[in-house]
Amino acid sequence: MKAAPALRQRGAALLLAMVIVALITTVASGMVWLQTRAVQVEAAERARAQAAWILSGALDWARLILREDGRDARQRGQARDSLDEPWATPLAEARLSTFLAADKDNNTDGGPEAFISGSIVDAQARFNLRGLVDGAGKPQDVQLAALQRLADLAGAPGDTATRIAEGLVLATGVVTAETPANAERPLRPAQLADLVWLGIDTATLARLAPWVDLLPLPTPVNANTAPREVLMAAIDGIDLGTAERLVQARQRKPFESITDIQTLLANDSIKLDPNRVGVGSSWFFVSGRLRLEERVLEERSLVQRDGDRITVRRRERQSFTAAGL
Repeated sequence: MKAAPALRQRGAALLLAMVIVALITTVASGMVWLQTRAVQVEAAERARAQAAWILSGALDWARLILREDGRDARQRGQARDSLDEPWATPLAEARLSTFLAADKDNNTDGGPEAFISGSIVDAQARFNLRGLVDGAGKPQDVQLAALQRLADLAGAPGDTATRIAEGLVLATGVVTAETPANAERPLRPAQLADLVWLGIDTATLARLAPWVDLLPLPTPVNANTAPREVLMAAIDGIDLGTAERLVQARQRKPFESITDIQTLLANDSIKLDPNRVGVGSSWFFVSGRLRLEERVLEERSLVQRDGDRITVRRRERQSFTAAGL
């Protein structure tokens, strides 16, 4: 009869031991998971920081190219920017280690699995919506008509140009007879995507995006880089066929001045406005893309060139996995 309590005590002790072992195992597993998670977070953060530094270096390289291009142009006495210049050649995706100094610890066989690509694009190859409204908050009729021509080509709604101009007038904050001080005003857009604040839908913006943009300051269209649709909008009185002839002519020899364009048009009734059409550029988009194993980091920067000074005016960055492409 005495053996039964002893057996019960041993059974209880065994059960307690099993509970303790299970508890210790659970705690240990949790600690291991937390440690593993911390290592993963630290590795991801380190990779993100490394990628950001690499793309910053790529941006600095692009700024150097633009600075040297500007210096060369001044030495040659030129004021043009065209698609036959070094800045216009994109960098195809290449392994990052091919750009680094070759040594035993860093070569094409042992280097990181990182690939970089990028490009510099003339921002003045597009129609700049900032010129729709002057400093006094008044819409510019010639620019409004030019935008309407582009909207018609893009298949956008017929009132697109008017709605954008009216929205920009309100957003300037200038008090006029049409827009009194108590008028409800939207936020002032800083880039093309911000036009949704003015009530322009994303589908319409997607149609216009290849041909228009919104820069911080009004700029002329660069006739050496703009597509024929933008040229047709920027030069009053020409059609797509004439704009195509201009594109073909600049491929043979870039325009050195708007006088070259005027001569080629051979039509005295067509007058070129230097505030709307030019042959050089001061604004560029610099795009970089870094693929580091399964992660992809993309960056797009708007830079302004003023003599030897290259200023970054806007930077956008996005990260995603290669599997999500």
